[in-house]
Amino acid sequence: MSHTLESGACARSATTWRADAKVMALVGVAHAMSHFSHLLLPALFPFFQRDFGLSYSELGWMMMLFFTVSGLGQALSGFVVDRVGARPVLFGSITLFMGAALSASLAQGYAGLMLSALLAGLGNAPFHPVDFSILNQRVSAPRLGHAYSVHGLSGNLGWALSTAFLVGIGATSDWRLACLGALLIYSLVLALLVWQRQHLGTVAAPRRTEVGGEGEFDFLRLPVVWWCFAFFLLTTTTLAVVHTFSVSILRALYGVSLETASATLTAYMLCGAAGMLAGGFLAARVRRSERVVAICMSGGAALLILCASGWLGATGTMVALAATGFAVGIGGPSRDMMIRRATPAGATGRIYGTVYSGLDAGLALSPLLFGVLMDRDWYAATLAGAGLVLLLAVAVALGVGQRTVRASA
Repeated sequence: MSHTLESGACARSATTWRADAKVMALVGVAHAMSHFSHLLLPALFPFFQRDFGLSYSELGWMMMLFFTVSGLGQALSGFVVDRVGARPVLFGSITLFMGAALSASLAQGYAGLMLSALLAGLGNAPFHPVDFSILNQRVSAPRLGHAYSVHGLSGNLGWALSTAFLVGIGATSDWRLACLGALLIYSLVLALLVWQRQHLGTVAAPRRTEVGGEGEFDFLRLPVVWWCFAFFLLTTTTLAVVHTFSVSILRALYGVSLETASATLTAYMLCGAAGMLAGGFLAARVRRSERVVAICMSGGAALLILCASGWLGATGTMVALAATGFAVGIGGPSRDMMIRRATPAGATGRIYGTVYSGLDAGLALSPLLFGVLMDRDWYAATLAGAGLVLLLAVAVALGVGQRTVRASA
């Protein structure tokens, strides 16, 4: 009952598909910009190494700054979203992305790139509290599985667009021009969101929840919150390896061109988007979401370990990496549904901000930790390590499901 009330905060008893679709589309476009910004700098790493002589570890520190700022900011921004609503925070985030793209285009060395990483991290911080607050309040409950599917699919498309767009311009023209192109994309998206702002409004939550007189920080006492945090930490540790180092791994192990390796990463993103689309139907029909997540993540881990073995050769490895994106993508909407079922009413922004900061923590630590392996030319070990970490995430997902069932019993 409490989730139904939160999903229907605008008291709409018969929400039309068209109204829901508009909200899904707008939130999807915004979420695509968040994921685009994840790779605003990593997609251009080969050019930064060429022009500034940076090591993999230095690049790892750059991404650690981005995701540390994003993670800490995400946990805090959940409270802001609950207090003032999601829409103004969303507009501020896109504006910060514009500043990050401009800063990168003007960078003359490592310091300028670190400034860009800082601004992009600040912009990325509020996205999950913002997105899920809008979706949970403005989309009717029966369509939330599909809303989460569109949300995840748009994120993968944002990753795919960033790789193709930035590497394409950087390879054929100049990486600074690619950053200015990103600035133009952000500007157009912000204009669209402002124009359609009536579909993005949310109702601010009261300062204290209505259930049992709990304070606004009492949700931190719930064990399931920290299990969800750990799940995101582990899954995104693997995700960051693929995003940050797969192009370099393929080039080092098999001597493929930059364009071919980048195309493989793009294929991974597109397959992930296709998986998200299919996963939306599963999320809407299967109540034990954690089981779907466990099966999909296990498949992805097996594929990564198979890639690390070297048995598949260049072409087989690239195909298997793309298939990994599909396997993980199918579990995406069920993952978001799993988190929603673990979320008490009236704390959407705070819960999502805290839980999804685990995503940023994993993305921050992974390039730094696995960058050490990359600097030692342990490319296969990097892929194998990513697969093993993903297997740990499977066990945590099952733990989340068990604790959610107990809490609702």
